[in-house]
Amino acid sequence: MGGMKTTIEIPDPLFRRAKSKAAERGQTLKQLVTEALQEKLAADTGRAHAGEPEWMRGFGKLRRLRRETARIQARIDEAFEVIEPEDRA
Repeated sequence: MGGMKTTIEIPDPLFRRAKSKAAERGQTLKQLVTEALQEKLAADTGRAHAGEPEWMRGFGKLRRLRRETARIQARIDEAFEVIEPEDRA
């Protein structure tokens, strides 16, 4: 596969981690970087196609709170379900 040759500057700690990860996976650094760029670009494209505004990206990190929010809401619903007979219509 042909390609464009370029030079980029990568911080030393990141470069060492990338070289190590490529070696662990039996890849060249070029293969690892190419794969990482493809994944990053695909993820960005996926968000763009979903029509998600830029400012909403951070809210995806709150998804893990949905279960907790549901649990709290269930407790609130339980507390307010108790209706005294005289309060019934």
